Amino acid sequence: MTAARRAGSILGQVLTWTVILSSSAALMVSVLIPRIAGATPYDVLTGSMRPDLPPGTLVVVRPTPIEEISIGDVITYQLDSGKPTVVTHRVVGIGVDIEGERVLQTQGDANEKVDPEPVGEVQIKGELWYSAPQLGHLHQIITGQERQWAVYGIAVLLIGYAAMAWGGALRDRLRRREERDDEATKPHASTPA
Repeated sequence: MTAARRAGSILGQVLTWTVILSSSAALMVSVLIPRIAGATPYDVLTGSMRPDLPPGTLVVVRPTPIEEISIGDVITYQLDSGKPTVVTHRVVGIGVDIEGERVLQTQGDANEKVDPEPVGEVQIKGELWYSAPQLGHLHQIITGQERQWAVYGIAVLLIGYAAMAWGGALRDRLRRREERDDEATKPHASTPA
């Protein structure tokens, strides 16, 4: 194998593994880990939590009882109980409503004012567990069933690449064995004495 061909082969393998590992890591962070841990991924759509959570950030939140949430924690909550629209903001105050229930006062890090409505326990989706910059954009594009197919696709690619690597290694081993066998069966030239 020529040096240029060997370098091209190595470069191809590096690029292939980079794509596979990057895709796998993105899917693990945005789909697999949250699913296993009972967490939920959300996308940051606005700049209210800049600079730490700019638009396009994927935030993963774990269900947390309101009693365990403290001032300074970042939570994701429903604007209106039972409705799908959620907000991710920081807790800046803790109080009690007129019924004696604990409520949280929130504010976006980039906002000048505290959010007008307190957040009740029924609205809380969870506390921020981790975030991944830019993965929110991918998460918005690939949703629901598409995300499941992406997981299957990455699994098939990894299995296919492993099979190709194993097949290539087996082929190389057989080729070397044939070359050794050919060398062993070749008549050796001798020099006259």
